[in-house]
Amino acid sequence: MTKQVILTLSIGAVGGILAYLAGFPAPFLTGSAIAVTIGCLSGLTLNIPNLIRNACFIGIGLSMGSGVTPNVLETISLWPFAFVILVVSLLGTFFGCRILLRRFWHFDAKSATLASSPGHLSFILGLSSQSNVDVAAVSIVQSIRVMVLTVAVPFVVSFMGLAGEPSSTARLFMSYWELGLLIPAAGLVGWLFIKLNFPAAFLLGGMLVSTLTHVTGTVTGQIPDWLSIIAFAIMGSLIGTRFADVSINQLKRSAGAGLVAVSWAAIIAISAGFLASWLLGLPLPQLLIAFAPGGLEAMAAMAVIMDVDTTFVAAQHVFRLFFLSFFAPMVLAFDDKMERKKAAS
Repeated sequence: MTKQVILTLSIGAVGGILAYLAGFPAPFLTGSAIAVTIGCLSGLTLNIPNLIRNACFIGIGLSMGSGVTPNVLETISLWPFAFVILVVSLLGTFFGCRILLRRFWHFDAKSATLASSPGHLSFILGLSSQSNVDVAAVSIVQSIRVMVLTVAVPFVVSFMGLAGEPSSTARLFMSYWELGLLIPAAGLVGWLFIKLNFPAAFLLGGMLVSTLTHVTGTVTGQIPDWLSIIAFAIMGSLIGTRFADVSINQLKRSAGAGLVAVSWAAIIAISAGFLASWLLGLPLPQLLIAFAPGGLEAMAAMAVIMDVDTTFVAAQHVFRLFFLSFFAPMVLAFDDKMERKKAAS
């Protein structure tokens, strides 16, 4: 393990501990994200290698699946209606942000399109590198979206008095031999998902293995708290490293655009959450986390921490990524067509 990685994990751990002592909601996720972001913007070179990142995703996935019960799956009939509301909110977020970025920050059409996408950060940055756009501005706006929503969602849920009360019943934890079998199984499924080009492959692999073994009664109990805390702290640190190559001057130029874009996205997500809760009768905290256009892995971790239906949250976020995988390139192709038409006239 390199000095950079040790430094990154140490800063994330300190941030998580300080957030815990300060009484932050979801402290080990939010605290580590804030601390590592500050470290990156201070000029430190921080990173999380893929091996640790994937192990973190497996841990979060196993946590998600351990909360699945037959009662939770009874709400699956409501998922299609939630998908419809989600699509409407995504379109409202996308086009609203696009208009704001073009009118007030003078983004060109393609840069505004990519910066306005409410999710799928890695895919969007991949498209940015292949297009004639302001890659730095797109990257900063998108990174601000993930960072702000990761920190803001638990505070919003807590501020609105929607955070669940800790259960008074004794918690059951899976044995270490069960954990020792689930982790490699989840890694194998995650590897297969990568081959199938699934987003968040190792997180979904962990969730699938854990869900199947818990629903069938093969395994019972949650993963140990100490392992969950480590996974959440690594997840937060990973989010913070999104700012590793961002200078203060670059941040100053695009911070306003990023904050306005994430504010608009939050307004739409909260409105959609209230509407869906009223129409479908589902818990509002669950819907706020499911509709928040943050990173899939971060929102999955949030679902575990805030003790909401993890299967519903995962389904909504995976659907969002697949929708954006088709929608964002379509809009980008339209922008290209209009650009060529304008040049020819």
